[in-house]
Amino acid sequence: MKLIKRITSLAAIVAVLAIQSIATSAFAADQEALWANAQKTHVIRAGAGLAPPDVMRDPVSGQYSGIFVDLLKEFADKELGGAKVEFVDTDWDNMIAGLNSGKWDVAMAINRKPQRAMVIHFTDPARFFEISLVYNKDNPKIGDKATFGSEFDKEGVTFAVVAGTSEDQALSSRVSKGKILRLPNIDDVRLAVSSRRADVAVADSVTNQMFINANKAWAVSSMPEPSLAQQGIAFGLRRSVPLDDIEAFNIFLEQKLADGTVQRLTDRYIAESK
Repeated sequence: MKLIKRITSLAAIVAVLAIQSIATSAFAADQEALWANAQKTHVIRAGAGLAPPDVMRDPVSGQYSGIFVDLLKEFADKELGGAKVEFVDTDWDNMIAGLNSGKWDVAMAINRKPQRAMVIHFTDPARFFEISLVYNKDNPKIGDKATFGSEFDKEGVTFAVVAGTSEDQALSSRVSKGKILRLPNIDDVRLAVSSRRADVAVADSVTNQMFINANKAWAVSSMPEPSLAQQGIAFGLRRSVPLDDIEAFNIFLEQKLADGTVQRLTDRYIAESK
């Protein structure tokens, strides 16, 4: 009887180990060796939604530049054996869907939010984000500029924002009297305010500072009170990317923050907008 019990116990242990082995194999099969694949193909594809100074595209040459563009290119070159970055033009409404469907491997300059973290992985933030409001200082609809930040939701005021962005979501939760004009990209938002089709450009404060630098004769800003959004801006990766790959990218970003590279890139692109 004892022998039978021992055999039964041994069989149970073997069964458990077999199940664990199958589960481990299945988990490994679901993982994608993103960086190893990039080292083999020498290409990493990046979804590129315009978000100055993080992601910008020259309208003449079509070449991309920006904080996140430069960081990803350096990572690919130095850490992935000289891999090149292939930029895929997209808009913010399709950024996560395109990432998860395999149209690109990395989403650049995407805001870290709990809902998004349920469907993609984030790296650590490369920089932080806060929304500001830019408008024409002579616009009579604005009223008292000293209180506009805390009283910006006014009848007759039109807010221009890029559709599908964190700015869009944050603004929608705070505006009930004014009108929200959702546009495809940041260039359209700036054009809408410059042409007075809209009254206020709603964007990241660094992005908006570049807009002000290019239009110093009339453009001013206010910070919403309380803040509309304060979030980290990071790279996004599919959930099938192993944590080892994400950690490797995080260490690279940690180094670039520590040695001042990110701040130098930020200062450079803001200065170039003047």
